[in-house]
Amino acid sequence: MDDTLVNYGGEIERLPPEILLKYEGRLDEVPGIFSKMEPMPDAIESFKVLSEKFDTYILSTPPWGNPMGAAEKFDWVKHHLGSFAYKRLILSHHKHLNHGNFLVDDRKVNGAEKFNGELILFGSENFQNWRVVTSYLLSK
Repeated sequence: MDDTLVNYGGEIERLPPEILLKYEGRLDEVPGIFSKMEPMPDAIESFKVLSEKFDTYILSTPPWGNPMGAAEKFDWVKHHLGSFAYKRLILSHHKHLNHGNFLVDDRKVNGAEKFNGELILFGSENFQNWRVVTSYLLSK
């Protein structure tokens, strides 16, 4: 979710300096941080379009130091993507245990680098944004 569907970095930039200092190195522990985040450009529409062609799931690593973070991610998905999507949210630190043809993620960590299908590295030179990712996936 973070920096793929959700503009995590954009919300971090809006935090007051005192919060940035207090939670330095552990910004995902800021109370309420995940509920405040906006979607990435074109993320919502892309998810909906791709869900028409693919059996889509949202795979995200929960913040282990913020027990409310998982619930906030759940609420974010339900609010922005609706009842269909929130039942398809999987929270795991081991993304490679999930099976599928494609994984869209912004980093090669938490098992994404060992995913059994094709890793689409969101924000990379080849997949800069959701329009490019959606076009690529719809061609498959």
